[in-house]
Amino acid sequence: MAAERRVGDRVVFERGFAAHLMGIDGTWRRNCLVEDISETGAKLTVEGSVEGLNLKEFFLLLSSTGLAYRRCELAWVNGEQIGAGFLKPDAKKKPARRASGSQVVEI
Repeated sequence: MAAERRVGDRVVFERGFAAHLMGIDGTWRRNCLVEDISETGAKLTVEGSVEGLNLKEFFLLLSSTGLAYRRCELAWVNGEQIGAGFLKPDAKKKPARRASGSQVVEI
């Protein structure tokens, strides 16, 4: 069972916590309930069908204004419930390298 494979401490919400799923490109959005959550992922109950949606990567919006969110990847699907794994932000990106011999001119 999926619950037995989970690692780490999880917070379980008795009635669920209202949130939203949104596609990375912003083309779709679904209401959902966060059933439980940990540092590495969450179990979500999605309202409506997830059929045909690109769930490889998506955002879990935790606030109505969209200011609190996590970037996720799909871990598993079981009917209307899905498992979401949280993706860590990329390490600081290296600054772009300039081709040798090029100069920056300030105007």
